[in-house]
Amino acid sequence: MRLRVKGEGMESSTPRLVIHESDLAELDMSGPGMASIVNPKEMRVRIDSSSTLLNTGEAIVPRSIMDFQGLDEGGILELKPPAIPQSVELIKKTMDRVQLSSPEMATVLDDIMLGRISKGEIAAWLTALHVNGLTEDEVYDLTLAMVRTGEVLEFDRGPVFDFHSIGGVPGNKITPIVVSIAAEAGLLIPKTSSRAISSACGTADFVEVFCDIEMNGSRIKEISQRTGGVFAWGGAMNLTPVNGLIIETQYPLGIDPRSIMMASIMSKKMAMGAKNLVMDIPMGPGTKIGNADDAGQFAQSFISLGRRLGMEVQCAITDGRQPLGTAIGPALEARECIKALECGQGLKDVIEKASGLAGMLLEMGGMQDGTARAMRILESGRALAKFREIAAAQGGDPDLSSKDIEVGRHSIVIYARREGYVNTVDNKALVAIARAAGAPRFKGGGIVLHKKIDQRVEMGEPIMTLYSDNREKLERAMGMAMKMKPLWVGGLVIEKKSQNGRGRMSPSSVTRRE
Repeated sequence: MRLRVKGEGMESSTPRLVIHESDLAELDMSGPGMASIVNPKEMRVRIDSSSTLLNTGEAIVPRSIMDFQGLDEGGILELKPPAIPQSVELIKKTMDRVQLSSPEMATVLDDIMLGRISKGEIAAWLTALHVNGLTEDEVYDLTLAMVRTGEVLEFDRGPVFDFHSIGGVPGNKITPIVVSIAAEAGLLIPKTSSRAISSACGTADFVEVFCDIEMNGSRIKEISQRTGGVFAWGGAMNLTPVNGLIIETQYPLGIDPRSIMMASIMSKKMAMGAKNLVMDIPMGPGTKIGNADDAGQFAQSFISLGRRLGMEVQCAITDGRQPLGTAIGPALEARECIKALECGQGLKDVIEKASGLAGMLLEMGGMQDGTARAMRILESGRALAKFREIAAAQGGDPDLSSKDIEVGRHSIVIYARREGYVNTVDNKALVAIARAAGAPRFKGGGIVLHKKIDQRVEMGEPIMTLYSDNREKLERAMGMAMKMKPLWVGGLVIEKKSQNGRGRMSPSSVTRRE
């Protein structure tokens, strides 16, 4: 069926066309459903119908599809009756825990890239991966298939080093610090990062507070070779573009299947030409990795996959029981990241972790006493100077200071109503509260913690401050904090037992002041 394009400014979260009711019969359809555009480009779309918005032989086409198809108003597209793509059967195989072959894995990704399967079908596949996982061979095949969907950068000098944290711990703001130390030491480290999927802030979310992160491959290559490093958003370039389509589906589901995570990370590293990679694997309650055994197995999986891909991978299992530093949320994390580069007081954990991981990179680059060397680069101010050089190359202020970062203009301080010690911190609750305050979309939203695990709390003392760009969001975040109580304040004696039963210690309560 050939239809004339009628643009009506319609947009949709899923690929969708509207055709006249009388045209449905020619597609063997009795109502809304799926069909395929076969010309100019193959693409599977949802079909809706109307008898009043258009005439027979016309199709209302969203601008996004017009752009993808290279069509203008009045152009011609060709539809064919609905057909079930091969990937639908392959998705069912994954649901049934049947291993996919290399060609089958490539077929699934090709169908995602070409729009042959719907977001619902992609969501079903991701859910199956989340529940069932993939074998080592399937993850390897998935990684290579992802790489083949986009461009691969080649640098004029090398080797290329890279650093990645799998996330899961709020406030993990060390990537620009690690990159700055490594680049200052002479390593080539073109770092691409992602935005938050289910967290309160991804590296790209806070870096764009102070410089441009959207750049193509040629600009990444030029800046990296000139300065030694870059802070780029991987989603802005054509590196493994299928990842972007997958993330769009993951985001509303709030899931991050481990097999997809591994393939996504390693495919991007391959596309950037990385030969040496340091992985940060935070471990603790509320993170992606809950215990030491799981963390060790996950680290070994990355090392083994890297070996098969021709990449040396070293992993650091780090403490993820509580946020790193005190800040959670884009602007707040940007400010604290720069403050750590300035060697500000009260950020010992941020500085220690960044120096340790940067030290691993330096040792992979043939330098001795990596952590000590990294600490000297940081304390001397050379890392700060390199950070400003890279940020300036990306359109930032060459004299950027932590004092320049503006955070949410509305804030509420939460005070303790009992004394004791912080026994535990609920990372997931903190993420939920920070997101309620607007993070990561609204840069000023988030949380600053005033107390962390094992620290003494006096009655009436501030334990956290909530920030937001919007007062209604702040009120909602405050309500969640009152309900979820993310910091548990108690005595050094956590629980009492007796013959009459046991007495349970209550969590800290909060009160509000503005």
